[in-house]
Amino acid sequence: MNAEDLTRRIQAEIADSFDEELEMELDDGRLAALVGDPAEAQAAGLERRSYFRELFRLQHELVRLQDWVQHQKLKVLVIFEGRDAAGKGGVIKRVTQRLNPRICKVVALPAPNEREKTQWYFQRYLAHLPAGGEIVLFDRSWYNRGGVERVMGFCGEDDVEEFFRTVPDLERMLVRSGIVLIKYWFSITDEEQELRFRMRIEDPMKQWKLSPMDLESRRRWEAYTRAKEDMLARTHTAESPWWVVEAVDKKRARLNCIHHLLSTIPYGDVEHPPVILPARVRNPDYLRGPVPPELYVPAIY
Repeated sequence: MNAEDLTRRIQAEIADSFDEELEMELDDGRLAALVGDPAEAQAAGLERRSYFRELFRLQHELVRLQDWVQHQKLKVLVIFEGRDAAGKGGVIKRVTQRLNPRICKVVALPAPNEREKTQWYFQRYLAHLPAGGEIVLFDRSWYNRGGVERVMGFCGEDDVEEFFRTVPDLERMLVRSGIVLIKYWFSITDEEQELRFRMRIEDPMKQWKLSPMDLESRRRWEAYTRAKEDMLARTHTAESPWWVVEAVDKKRARLNCIHHLLSTIPYGDVEHPPVILPARVRNPDYLRGPVPPELYVPAIY
């Protein structure tokens, strides 16, 4: 392969990588503005270009952070909380998109099984805490007890009070043990959540995101608000403060959250030995056998 062909291949690979993010944006349904007023379409296009440019820059910084965490054997735990459809999953996707899944891991636990219900409440979460050189992202966490479990009546008020007594001490212990603990609450308005729920109802590819619990949460909006305010007030400490992300605008929420995450952990460059691709060993007596045609995936496209 000559230099010109190699350059074209590299450019194609980079473009394909960027297309992954574009596919996510298409899935978000944010391109509807491009089919309306031409002036709006032009403005939206400019906004999208700025968004992509900054997102890719921040993702490059996330890779540098990942290298630093691995090199320094840091233990990083990031908690993402918020109402249903607040955009937590979208931010987590952009954080992890270009990182090593062996270093940056996502934990999204289902409802506890019968055995877990008999354990200490925090036990199943602690099993997923980061080791040295790892970043763990909790897509919801032990704060379920202060939110959904409380509002839906899955636990009693005595359980909630015990939770609030335990959390500050538990998180202080985690921080003292060397874990970098960062907590985000994604905040959206009543109107925005209703819009996002309606979009999911109308989109067959997104209906799976709606559960009976989500629908019930709409009815109990005010109860969730009271529970959230109580939770933030009683678990916001100097050692593990809450950070609120304004999340009505998804793109700005993603950029702001990633930018803030990067700012919370001082990091630098890690020197890597130069990577040299070794020459392939060729044995004169090796003959590659043919692959039976029936083993190939049909070339439909």
